[in-house]
Amino acid sequence: MIIDADVHISPYKGDDRIQSETLINLMDRNNIEKAVTWLQPTHTREIKASNKYIYDSMNQYPDKLLGFGWTDPNLGLEYALNEAKKCLYEYDLYGVKLNGAQNNFFIDDPDISIPIIEEVAKSGKILALHVGADAIEKTHPFRVAKIADKFPELKILAVHMGGVVKPDLGISMIEFAKEYNNIILVGSKIPPKKVLKAIKILGPDRVCYGSDTPFTLMRVELAKYRALLENEVKEEDINKIMGKNIKNLFAL
Repeated sequence: MIIDADVHISPYKGDDRIQSETLINLMDRNNIEKAVTWLQPTHTREIKASNKYIYDSMNQYPDKLLGFGWTDPNLGLEYALNEAKKCLYEYDLYGVKLNGAQNNFFIDDPDISIPIIEEVAKSGKILALHVGADAIEKTHPFRVAKIADKFPELKILAVHMGGVVKPDLGISMIEFAKEYNNIILVGSKIPPKKVLKAIKILGPDRVCYGSDTPFTLMRVELAKYRALLENEVKEEDINKIMGKNIKNLFAL
């Protein structure tokens, strides 16, 4: 089973956006069974409609899409909390993603971020965080570690594991993840050597394949992972990285 742990869809067209039907076609062409799916907004005003689209798409393709909510605390804490609660309880999505790079906030801000994270932790679901060098101060791995320390029962997907641009923060993310077992790394938009280093240091249970489609080409990222892991990682551990870890985390 291959599960892509990082894909985006949007109800809107243009700007390299894709809709759920296109994603499903891509998955079928690449023999990917499931995908962790979140929205792809350009404007914050699109978040509410895009979360609804994630929910509708997951209902349309229940065996394919593992939907996540998204919220922006800059829209006001009450608004952001209400949207998170809708995603967690009404839509029954698998968790909520916070992107401090795109939405311009500190992911561990005690006033606007932590209350949302508390709600995710209370729900027993999963928190996903954009962790990248594109917003070093706001999404630095040490902020992920602070959250992991404060909420030890909360499972955290560290998406991009400090990558996205050079110089990446992959080593820092690996070092912090070594200290906190509730952090799981998604190796999308990060140099392949850092993914391999994470596997060697943390073990194959803590790293997941992700493509960041449509910002990358799914088939290219899949081929890259296959080339990266071949003759480097045991077959049973390749299966973990390519899908079994997400299957276990999501209790599928």
